[in-house]
Amino acid sequence: MDEVRAARCYLAAVAEPPAPAVVAFVGRVGPVEAAERVRAGAVPGEVAKETSARREVVDVGAVAHAAREAGARLVIPEDRDWPSWPLLSLGNAMARGLSWAAQPLALWVRGAVGLADSLERAVAVVGARAATAYGEHVAGDFGHGLAAAGMTVVSGAAFGIDAAAHRGALAAHRNLSWPDGAELTVRGRTIAVLGCGVDVAYPLAHTTLLAHIANHGLIVSEYPPGVPAAKHRFLVRNRLIAALTSATVVVEAGRRSGSRNTASSAGALGKRVLAVPGPVTSAQSVGCHALLRTGTAELVESVADVLEAAGGIGEHLAEPPASPRRPTDGLNPEALRVHDALRPRKERDDTTIAAESGVPLTRTRAILADLELTGLATRADLGWRRA
Repeated sequence: MDEVRAARCYLAAVAEPPAPAVVAFVGRVGPVEAAERVRAGAVPGEVAKETSARREVVDVGAVAHAAREAGARLVIPEDRDWPSWPLLSLGNAMARGLSWAAQPLALWVRGAVGLADSLERAVAVVGARAATAYGEHVAGDFGHGLAAAGMTVVSGAAFGIDAAAHRGALAAHRNLSWPDGAELTVRGRTIAVLGCGVDVAYPLAHTTLLAHIANHGLIVSEYPPGVPAAKHRFLVRNRLIAALTSATVVVEAGRRSGSRNTASSAGALGKRVLAVPGPVTSAQSVGCHALLRTGTAELVESVADVLEAAGGIGEHLAEPPASPRRPTDGLNPEALRVHDALRPRKERDDTTIAAESGVPLTRTRAILADLELTGLATRADLGWRRA
């Protein structure tokens, strides 16, 4: 491990994220000098607060060994694989005084694909853990449709909406064979951002799901291998989900939830926030409706809506929903009144039709002739009836 990587590894293990004072200190003196001064305790007071608890106990060799055992690698800002552009939003927010938006000092990554490449086109799909069948269906459909369209689906691997979105994206990974023997791999790429080490299966029931994600996508965390899950770490993790993607879709969310926290972070970072409406009687849609009511989020109903909002300008333009057409759509008001006066099973003379519709008799006769030509009226022995 080179000197800069070792320094980043040490600092990321010493400081509990987010660590705005440490990040700013590294920006001033560089990672190598920052690591040396943290070890010696020769740092400003705010940096000492963020590092003193662990500065003498972190063993970089042990952390690196644990990462190798887990099949993980350390990605640092000095690497080409560092997602500089997405994480720029955190740096800008921190410059505006939002200390929670400190950039990660490094990221541990499991998976064979590139991190920066995977995040060039990425959308977060998040929502309630105690999701309804409706919410899981929508999340799975969105995950599959976005991945099939070439988007990377980012979520937190939690129960409910997160898991459904990951599974939907993974289902889009398939091999297509053409009649001429050529093969095409459609990659359903998804990224799980964890609030624990990348080698920690949390929740335990998602061990297999996380293995599939690592095989076809990535597992990402700013916490070193072996760090257990904790409630505060999930809230800190949410800022990364928001930052690494161009838009965050909230499928279901309670009044107070981590999903709303992610949406708030995305909005503060200048990212698009999208929300799926649900039944007004559902407690799991209260958070989505609140985001829509306050104007924090835009309403989306389909994968096409999400692609239009999250894709490049003009890249995915959603077709406006088509309204059902009626045979009478092209008729003017007088023709509509005459048509309404017709009966489908009873013949009526033109005088009766004129009286009921209020259209003059001569005009009624002309309209009836036009309706016959267009197939909307039929002339019979005793008068006219609706076709």
